Amino acid sequence: MDWLSVALLGFLIVFILYRILPPRGVKKISADELQEAMKQAKGKQIIDVREPKEYRNGHIQGARNIPLGQVKSAVNGIPKDKETYLVCESGFRSSQAARILKKEGFQNLYNVSGGMKRWKGKIIRK
Repeated sequence: MDWLSVALLGFLIVFILYRILPPRGVKKISADELQEAMKQAKGKQIIDVREPKEYRNGHIQGARNIPLGQVKSAVNGIPKDKETYLVCESGFRSSQAARILKKEGFQNLYNVSGGMKRWKGKIIRK
């Protein structure tokens, strides 16, 4: 393998890790930890970044649906002073949303690892 192939492979690995891992300052929590945190719901918000159809098929009570593709344009309507929990189906899209919100100055961000696949609490369908 020549040096160019190694460099390209290294770049690809770094790029994939950058896309998957939440940015610095974003805390990673489990669905169970979110369930515990929501017992003291004051000052907290859940943003579900899945598509509307996914959201309607089952979401966490009180979660606000802002699809990943709309997060950047919705930033001004999201309170920055609350702890913000981001959830999707598995944790990948919510990690991307966390990156966007972090760049916009949000401080108390939590990415729910495992997302709705790991959620054991009540699910609202509508």
